[in-house]
Amino acid sequence: MMALSGNKNMAAALFLWLAVVSFISHRTSAELQRFEQPTRGDGTLRFLVVGDWGRKGEFNQSQVAFQMGRIGEELDIDFVVSTGDNFYDNGLEGETDPAFVDSFTNIYTAKSLQKQWFSVLGNHDYRGDTVAQMSPALRKIDEIAELFFVDTTPFVNYYYANPENHVYDWRGVNPSKIYTSIVLRDLESALKESRAKWKIVVGHHAIRSVGHHGDTLELVHHLLPILQANDVDFYMNGHDHCLEQISDDKSPIQFLTSGAGSKAWRGDVKDLNRKRLKFFYDGQGFMSVQMTRSDVDIIFYDVFGKVLHKWTRSKQLHSDM
Repeated sequence: MMALSGNKNMAAALFLWLAVVSFISHRTSAELQRFEQPTRGDGTLRFLVVGDWGRKGEFNQSQVAFQMGRIGEELDIDFVVSTGDNFYDNGLEGETDPAFVDSFTNIYTAKSLQKQWFSVLGNHDYRGDTVAQMSPALRKIDEIAELFFVDTTPFVNYYYANPENHVYDWRGVNPSKIYTSIVLRDLESALKESRAKWKIVVGHHAIRSVGHHGDTLELVHHLLPILQANDVDFYMNGHDHCLEQISDDKSPIQFLTSGAGSKAWRGDVKDLNRKRLKFFYDGQGFMSVQMTRSDVDIIFYDVFGKVLHKWTRSKQLHSDM
């Protein structure tokens, strides 16, 4: 397990990888662990969201990182969320894999990004040593908001049925039906117990998307009903190399894709979900989130740091009693 934080002089500084629950060694009896991030004196919380990025600076990864640093300084962010596919093409070979330095340490060098990073594993990460990237998830960000990090790759049947020439690191995951049922059970329990004003679930794969991969049917069938029944406000993901916002048709959930950290897929758009689509961009970029107890501001940026789309949600405050 890897939980790295501290000064930038450390080879792998300021990085903490998350999966929903660390089932690698205690799959059937994992205890949910939480990380508490205090809010500021004014009661706000600010962070950036980026995904599908680890390409040693190529495909404009370095340019996106530069603009993240600029916006991060402007907003004075508290942390960064990564939506997975952190190291292309085949994850990390281990904790000493130079790809970590080449794709992360030497890329996200801005002072404003030297904060804690939280990430889920993507399907490309599963092709390498997942233990090197995993750490307990389901972290609590004070009482203003709670972030729940879901390991979505084991839900997708395609990776088992059609591995092609790839070798996936399924240690602690097989049998997948048991693993995913535990993930869903523990997530549902934690969501029910949460008293946070805002509930945010983060996974690598999209639930709803008009991008290359489209909807992930396994998540639509198994994960989405749990989110809808437990007042989740946002589902954030990567996997599709684009930026987008889609509204749910049965709940207030907003599906936010931020998977444009490096290589993007121009013109690759599906006709799905067009009716509920609020924003789509098929270039490189990232997303910022600013939140208070009553308001959330979402902003999408392109590779040059230009604002592409803004969206705000307000929520009337209610007593916890």
